[in-house]
Amino acid sequence: MLRQRTLKAMVRTTGVGLHTGAKVMIELHPAPADHGIVFRRTDLEGAPAVKAEAQRVTDTRMCSSLRDGAVKVATVEHLMSALAGLGIDNARVDLDGPEVPILDGSAGPFVFLIHSVGVQEQRAPKRFLRILRRVEVAEGDKWARFDPYEGFSVSFSIAFDHPAIDRTGQSVSFDLGNTSYRKEIARARTFGFAQEVEMMRAAGLALGGTLDNAVVVDEHRVLNPDGLRYVDEFAKHKVLDAIGDLYMAGHPLLGAFSAHKSGHELNNRLLRAVFADQSAYEIVSFEEQDKIPQSVTRQFAFAAA
Repeated sequence: MLRQRTLKAMVRTTGVGLHTGAKVMIELHPAPADHGIVFRRTDLEGAPAVKAEAQRVTDTRMCSSLRDGAVKVATVEHLMSALAGLGIDNARVDLDGPEVPILDGSAGPFVFLIHSVGVQEQRAPKRFLRILRRVEVAEGDKWARFDPYEGFSVSFSIAFDHPAIDRTGQSVSFDLGNTSYRKEIARARTFGFAQEVEMMRAAGLALGGTLDNAVVVDEHRVLNPDGLRYVDEFAKHKVLDAIGDLYMAGHPLLGAFSAHKSGHELNNRLLRAVFADQSAYEIVSFEEQDKIPQSVTRQFAFAAA
């Protein structure tokens, strides 16, 4: 049986919010089976919570933000990506501020934190959201799509018409049953353009952004002294983001995701389109070993490594 997973123990770190620039402490706690991923704002009276669900995503300007009433938590996608990549079904995330810290701009530090305390299997079966038919959303030349697949694969292409990005890979595909999320995806950093920084800051965004937590390009080149971590880091970060955005489904996915120039808003629209059509999906678990698709078995073996 494929079982649900949580953390073995609490782990914490501190950092700054990419957009608020505010210092924040984050704690990742174990949680019981069927709890899901829940964020708590410990800086607010009563420590109100918001669950990571597609319908709770209310702001997608440069990040994915969750809101439940007056409770808001911003920039959750990198942590959600790490939790998805490591197969964590249940966790409580405590924050003493309004935004998940950006750390180094990737999911790598969250992967490290979780590995440092270990992963605990739980008695309940892992529940998957299985895509049953094609679902697609589009906006102009941007699109995102799900197709049925007995595993989880992600294909993404970008098109920025920028010399620094043109020199890198702009199309990537991963089958998570054949790919180590930790090695191939998790360390890809968020990126931005130097000429847009002042405009974003005037809009109250990217106040905590530096060369330590983002890849920054000017009109011609990458400004970070150490360059890129992957030759196709830009495209890989879009995959990292998408994995985090799609984990707002509340379950690991059985399906093939493909997209061109998609972002947080379109990724969320795709999830909402799936949930709006009950014929497009089902919730399944695998309690008999011989019923588990081989790609799924490999995926969660990679996640545990």
